[in-house]
Amino acid sequence: MLNNLKKIKQKKLRVGRGIGSGKGKTSGRGVKGQKSRSGVAIKSFEGGQMPLYRRLPKRGFNIIGKKETGALNLAKIQSFIQSKKIKTTDKIDLAFLKKLKIVKKKFKRLKVLGKGEIKEKLNLEVDYLSNSAKAKLEKSGSNVKIINK
Repeated sequence: MLNNLKKIKQKKLRVGRGIGSGKGKTSGRGVKGQKSRSGVAIKSFEGGQMPLYRRLPKRGFNIIGKKETGALNLAKIQSFIQSKKIKTTDKIDLAFLKKLKIVKKKFKRLKVLGKGEIKEKLNLEVDYLSNSAKAKLEKSGSNVKIINK
């Protein structure tokens, strides 16, 4: 069976070698125009159709799966309580903080961080809570509810 297999090698067609070869003169490139010239490649040209790189949306350096999370330190909450912007009886959550313009409207989640001290007993409803903030809030006797979305 191996005897029947023959090594087949086709010669490379040499273009531009006279009229009798069938690929002479213009070397099978047709006549004139951009494609007949050497060194010209029309990259990403799709014949007038909107090219792929323009059909796809621009992404840049924006992180696609980014979750908009607002951070708030205990020191900041304490300063708002002292300036009487927040009362200790209020339920502190994202909607409440957005209403008071403490947190920007773009944030969809809220995380409380443990920088600073808290003296009052609070009623918090947050998405995330740092370990240091949790320890300080438990020490002050605050009521903390973590929302799991």
